[in-house]
Amino acid sequence: MTIDPRDAGPRPPFPGDQQQERPGLTSRMRPAPDHGETSYVGKGLLIDRVALVTGGDSGIGRAVAIAYAREGADVAISYLPVEQSDAEDTAEWVRKAGRRVLLLPGDLRDPAHCRDLVARTVAELGGLDILVNNAAAQVVNEGLDDVTPEDLEGSFRANVFAMFYLAQAAVPHMKPGGAIVNSTSQQAKVADKTMLVYASTKGAIASLTIGLSNLLAPKGIRVNCVAPGPVWTPIQPIVKDPEQIASLGADTPLGRAGQPAELAPAYVLLASREGSYMTGALVPVTGGTPMY
Repeated sequence: MTIDPRDAGPRPPFPGDQQQERPGLTSRMRPAPDHGETSYVGKGLLIDRVALVTGGDSGIGRAVAIAYAREGADVAISYLPVEQSDAEDTAEWVRKAGRRVLLLPGDLRDPAHCRDLVARTVAELGGLDILVNNAAAQVVNEGLDDVTPEDLEGSFRANVFAMFYLAQAAVPHMKPGGAIVNSTSQQAKVADKTMLVYASTKGAIASLTIGLSNLLAPKGIRVNCVAPGPVWTPIQPIVKDPEQIASLGADTPLGRAGQPAELAPAYVLLASREGSYMTGALVPVTGGTPMY
């Protein structure tokens, strides 16, 4: 059945009065995001592989965890302790797919925690084939003077430094055929004036992806990134005002925000044999907003 992409997910306006405190929970969002719970059908592309997904409790990370499990992978999920309820919901979907799940709360800004994530995944799930660096912190600014040292350091530690620490810990356990998939953003190129710090970290991730792909290609490990546009995840009601929430995605060519389920297939492609000749790539999933 053909589906009109303009109507494949809820269109704005969304209810604007749903702001949340950081880090935000899926259960409080209206309408509920679609993570592929009732729609994603696996094809056996990741049978018996082990994946570590950061930010796997909600949003794109939850959609990726569900898709990977239905493709046959066991999944370790990293998240902040205050996101435990969301993580438990994701874990239940992984179990329903017949796969093992490992819940790993903690703060990715801590290098020791990053190393522990990999060590526990390997010890409890038997190895590590796929690393999905998806977790991110987002801050907004009105002007340049609004950017604080805490914003800069905290965002780069969460969004960029953690990727280095996790890659350093993960690569020694990965065999040829392993894959790293990073989450960048359309902001890496669009760079909205109110997202100076976030856009800077996402630009760094895009460059890191290319450099790391060149470094690891001789080992048979592929490194790629996905660049989402506006997606209906808990990060939105944290940083946007009611008017911005209500109109989220309206300015894209498809006229709506994406749903997390619509991002998951890109992460499956980049982790599976279907993407075997892809490394160093940036895959835009932006509802048509150009990045170049």
